[in-house]
Amino acid sequence: MTDKKNNNFKKYILWFWAIFTAGILCVVFVFLFAGWGFFGEMPTFEELENPETNLATEVLSADGKTLGKYYEENRTPVKYEDIPPHLIQALIATEDERFYSHSGIDAKGTLRAVAYLGTKGGASTITQQLAKLLFSDVTNKNKFERGVQKIKEWVIAVRLEEQYTKEEIITMYLNKFDFLYQAVGVRSAARIYFSKEPQELTVEESAVLVAMLKNPISHNPLRETFKENALNRRNTVFGQMEKNGFITEKERDSLRQLELVTDYSPEQHDDGIATYFREHVRDFLKNWINDEENFKPDDTKYNIYSDGLKIYTTIDYRMQEYAEIAVDRHLEKLQKEFNRQNKNNKTSPFRSVNKEEIKRIINRGIKNSPRYKEMKKKDFNEEEILASFDKKREMKVFSWEGAIDTLMTPRDSIRYYKSFLNAGMMSMRPQTGAVKAWVGGINYKYFKYEHVKQARRQVGSTFKPFVYATAIDQLHYSPCLEMPNTKYTIPKGRHGVTKDWTPRNAGNEYGGVKTLKRALAESINTITARMIDRTGPENVISLLNKLGIDTRNIDPVAAIALGSADISVYEMVSAYSTFANKGVYVEPFLIERIEDKNGTILYQHTPETRDVLNEESAYVTVNLLEGVTRFGSGRRLRSNFDYIKKLPHYQRAVTGYPYDFKNAIAGKTGTTQNQSDGWFIGMVPDLATGVWVGGEDRSVRFPTITYGQGATMALPIWGMYMKSLYKDEDIIVSDDDFEKPDNLSIKIDCDDLEKEDEEGEENEFEEVKIDF
Repeated sequence: MTDKKNNNFKKYILWFWAIFTAGILCVVFVFLFAGWGFFGEMPTFEELENPETNLATEVLSADGKTLGKYYEENRTPVKYEDIPPHLIQALIATEDERFYSHSGIDAKGTLRAVAYLGTKGGASTITQQLAKLLFSDVTNKNKFERGVQKIKEWVIAVRLEEQYTKEEIITMYLNKFDFLYQAVGVRSAARIYFSKEPQELTVEESAVLVAMLKNPISHNPLRETFKENALNRRNTVFGQMEKNGFITEKERDSLRQLELVTDYSPEQHDDGIATYFREHVRDFLKNWINDEENFKPDDTKYNIYSDGLKIYTTIDYRMQEYAEIAVDRHLEKLQKEFNRQNKNNKTSPFRSVNKEEIKRIINRGIKNSPRYKEMKKKDFNEEEILASFDKKREMKVFSWEGAIDTLMTPRDSIRYYKSFLNAGMMSMRPQTGAVKAWVGGINYKYFKYEHVKQARRQVGSTFKPFVYATAIDQLHYSPCLEMPNTKYTIPKGRHGVTKDWTPRNAGNEYGGVKTLKRALAESINTITARMIDRTGPENVISLLNKLGIDTRNIDPVAAIALGSADISVYEMVSAYSTFANKGVYVEPFLIERIEDKNGTILYQHTPETRDVLNEESAYVTVNLLEGVTRFGSGRRLRSNFDYIKKLPHYQRAVTGYPYDFKNAIAGKTGTTQNQSDGWFIGMVPDLATGVWVGGEDRSVRFPTITYGQGATMALPIWGMYMKSLYKDEDIIVSDDDFEKPDNLSIKIDCDDLEKEDEEGEENEFEEVKIDF
């Protein structure tokens, strides 16, 4: 009996060990099979070494700040040393307490999860979570699939631990996690949720991000529904940090008392700073990546949305901010006045057009709209498309007071948007060509058309300096040369004139003689006509071409002297810069260099320059332009007009007076026919800036010259911008005189300008009335 019992006991022991061994072997073989790919494809050694991640291309300012990104996933990686220690401590304390002691799988945590069926916490380590983020592309539909996926994650986690250091695993995990709202990775999350770089995060802000790792949807600090969840989970993180010795009990209690505060800053392309500039850079990159010389070593193209390129631009972040603020401040006030003057305009916002012309303008807007193009792609017929533009819809529209929710037909919305004045502004260093500020419009989200390089508008009197420069360079004219201010006719057949051409002066004012300096300062049309008659329009166009202006559509006719040509802000600023740069043209550039994600330089800017004018001719032209800001329409930039300061605030508000500039400024205002375009190009020795203001359509304009002139529409933006630059001690902008060349042979000091004539300027201001 005893022997039988012993035999049965031995049998049970054998069966136990057999089952135990079989179980162990099964587990081993399951992991082996998973590693061999029996349960689905596993990452190769090369993939583990270089895990596939989509990295955003980052656009950086000259002073190292992020202007924006292009991405499929908004991920910009950070290095381990750029992650604050308290963020790493919060991560480990909350997600994986034994992170530094395990090799990818936490055995203790796994046994606890099995024993308590997950009720006392899961067993997923940071490394396993990284494995899931990097290589999990299976949508789990049942328990078996979830089990298989978990086994694969265990195998990958062990391999990752063999391949990477603990610090690298933490960095990869934080760079990969999706925090929602296009915030992929901790750097994007810090910028979007708190408007900070990661190293600037506080302990409580780091805890909020770590709290989101459990479930970014149900612990979202921006959604009111989940804010309490986020707060409770954040406080749990503090508890875990105290439990693991990273903070004291007193610190934990103090931190738990803090409110949950975010500073949401979305990083959509329509948002943020330099939106028009970033779109222009994107176009540059699209062309750059398609050039075979710029292909990768494996002969494939770079992807600007996923290859993590870094684009180092010339834009100065602070100067860009000041430029955008100046445009916004002035256009908001100018728009109010524009709207006031349109109250009794039956064809508002258009002027001097009939119903048929308005209909053509609106129909042209319809055919250029995204709605029309999208419906065309979907094969809707013309009748269906046009009918859709007459159905009222809920929409959000732009206003200077903020977006407005309204009910409106798409046709009416097109007319509504055409009622807004827009602007283009560019600022560059004449000596280097580096573009420092670029404002392509008032709001990229609602107005996509770009007004620095894309738009070409009539330039008015800002063209006249090119005529004067041609005369100075070729005929050696002095600014003190006197010409009669009388009507002047260029006969039919001369200089492309199809019939006798007799330009009029503003206000039909004639009489006496004017020096060239006074004539340019006062923008005398008759004297400019005399000048181009002597130089010939062909020579002026030849100069324009050397100054970087596209002259293919500029006909060699005398009328170009008064600014009938369509030219972009980009071309005008670079052309004027040549005068400030002693006659040497430097092509404007936007991008210093492009680097790949490893810091290898892929592109480096090479300056393109050419001699256009001799130094003396360039300086004399600048001297003429200084006369405009001392004695002409640009003199309102000065501080020596006491009557301006005495005007009521409502009369000064729209133009931002007084500016109080006392340094050398060379510049020219421009106003086109019917006040459709207002221009001002202004220069100091090391910075040239151009501003255009007008409506999308030329029939959208002020009724009179009082507000429709460049001195009122565009010059104030330049003035506010430059005031901001001079106040900022960290921005270097010259307030010196323009450098006079040695042995100057052309006379520039003219006796008739010693006394300033303020009467005309004062009379002009008496017409200004603003009702806010």
